[in-house]
Amino acid sequence: MSKTIVYTLRTCPPCIKLKKDWTDQGIEFEERQLDDNQAWLDEAVKYGDQVPLIVYGDGRVEVGYANMIG
Repeated sequence: MSKTIVYTLRTCPPCIKLKKDWTDQGIEFEERQLDDNQAWLDEAVKYGDQVPLIVYGDGRVEVGYANMIG
């Protein structure tokens, strides 16, 4: 199973909350910050158009975090 990928933006409050919560809980993930990386942005839009955008190792996709969308 591959690692969970989380697409984020620097100033997105839900992204910041997700990263803090998951780090505090010891949940491993790879962050792909979209602010300055066109390749990651191109990847992310295949899954959705809002962040945080979570792509789990099993292929499941979740948009938003804890009823928050940034």
